[in-house]
Amino acid sequence: MAMTDGPGAAAEPGPAAPAPAWQAPSEVEQQLYDAKSRGDWAAYFDVLARAELFIADSRAMADAHPGTVRFQPYWDQRTGTPCLAAFTIGMLPAPVPDPVFWSGSLDWFARNWEAHDPPWLAVNPGSPCEAYFPTSPEHRALWQRHAADAAASGESRTGLRALHVGGPLHGPVAHGLACGALLFVSNGEPWNAMAYHGSGYYPSKKSLAEFWNITDRAGWQQAQERLTAADMVSEVWEFALAVRRSLALDFAGPVSVDHWRGVAERVLRHNAEKGAEVRITPDGVTKSEPPGEAEVASQVAGVQRLIGRIARYEARFRADGVLAEGGFVRSVEAWDLGRASCMARWGLGARYCDLQEAEQAVLRAGRASRNAYRSWEDFSAGFILGRCLQFDEEEFGHWYEDMVTAHRILTTDPASPWRNIPWE
Repeated sequence: MAMTDGPGAAAEPGPAAPAPAWQAPSEVEQQLYDAKSRGDWAAYFDVLARAELFIADSRAMADAHPGTVRFQPYWDQRTGTPCLAAFTIGMLPAPVPDPVFWSGSLDWFARNWEAHDPPWLAVNPGSPCEAYFPTSPEHRALWQRHAADAAASGESRTGLRALHVGGPLHGPVAHGLACGALLFVSNGEPWNAMAYHGSGYYPSKKSLAEFWNITDRAGWQQAQERLTAADMVSEVWEFALAVRRSLALDFAGPVSVDHWRGVAERVLRHNAEKGAEVRITPDGVTKSEPPGEAEVASQVAGVQRLIGRIARYEARFRADGVLAEGGFVRSVEAWDLGRASCMARWGLGARYCDLQEAEQAVLRAGRASRNAYRSWEDFSAGFILGRCLQFDEEEFGHWYEDMVTAHRILTTDPASPWRNIPWE
């Protein structure tokens, strides 16, 4: 059973101008609208079963009881009862300090709804794709059947998604957002969601705490600044790539791995010989000793192993179309800069910044990326190599495969921002 808008008012005499078509914010709302227009409620539930549903909560309560979900119903005139309003991703308002949102699947709502909870669920109330559903045990069993079918389909979250209303598609902000698109496509999130909620307030805070050790605004600001300055990426990785980049310029062509390793060793040893440093301290003039042979030999061996790893990744990149034949990665600063674009939005989802501050951070990430790279493909190869060097351990597992899949989508899909937003 579903309640939707009733018949419209009678038309005035004479010809009427056609009503403008509704622009759905994302494909989710468009699919709901299409199913509703056909009266196909099974299809409507199929869409809901694959989507996240967001409900509002007060920030004070969310902070006081982290991880606890509270239903805050409103009184609806049409049902004459309390209703719980749930919104799909494209219908969310821009983040503000209060309220905050929490998200769950249709299956979660079906399993956790209790007898004292509202008798109706209102999906996107007030919009053309709205619908109202009773929440009795029998109706919730229907929700669960659709959720089970969605789970059995094995449909991947990975995909190119965008907001067609409420998210920039062109211009500098869109460019900065597209610098984080590899992760957003891999996670199945709208790449241009500047007004970002993530999976909700508490999950955003929990994720930043677990993976970044960020628990407050100051921690977010520090991480954002370091990423934008490409200050988190390993100096050793950048050293090895800089040696090869310099050689490629000098010789105007490919650089063999053996030559690369040999020159890297000479540079390291030369730097070590110059390593004695004179400093003026309160105790007088002191001179530090250069590193010993054992330490230098260890550094050389480590960099040469790294060069081998990079060469093997690049060979796989060429085989998989991430690099052109003969291409190489110039820098892995993209690994930081792409995450800087994402971090701006992650911080907004956790309310460690406001929308304006997040937008400025995205713009800075975009400018830094343009200064460091020549194209989307160049940027992408640097990002993927940085991710692999940090996490993959040459397993070519999901840390690698997820990014290659996202790279292919972004470089081939006609709707991709990388196909529609010029790099420069």
